[in-house]
Amino acid sequence: MLVSFSIFPLDKGESVSKYVAKAIDIVDRSGLPYRTSAMSTVIEGSWDRVFKIIKRCHDVMAKECNRIYLVITVDDRKRAKNRLAGKVNRIEQVLKRKINR
Repeated sequence: MLVSFSIFPLDKGESVSKYVAKAIDIVDRSGLPYRTSAMSTVIEGSWDRVFKIIKRCHDVMAKECNRIYLVITVDDRKRAKNRLAGKVNRIEQVLKRKINR
């Protein structure tokens, strides 16, 4: 399963990178495959493991923040593996060229 999520506080001003960095640290230390971009993080893993990580990110942020924005998108395909890289690889195959990752 692939889960894309974005989490950030709404009550800490214009720059929230120090709060987002704490969430990314949790994801990074989880051991699950993931990719982070400027707008979201995608994690690959089982429902229970991925949502445990997202809950932990929320709980850590909630200790310092009164209002948190969280968006979660799930792509659950049975028996699919290595989709984090595989989906992008397939696009490159269709285009017959490398794209910016």
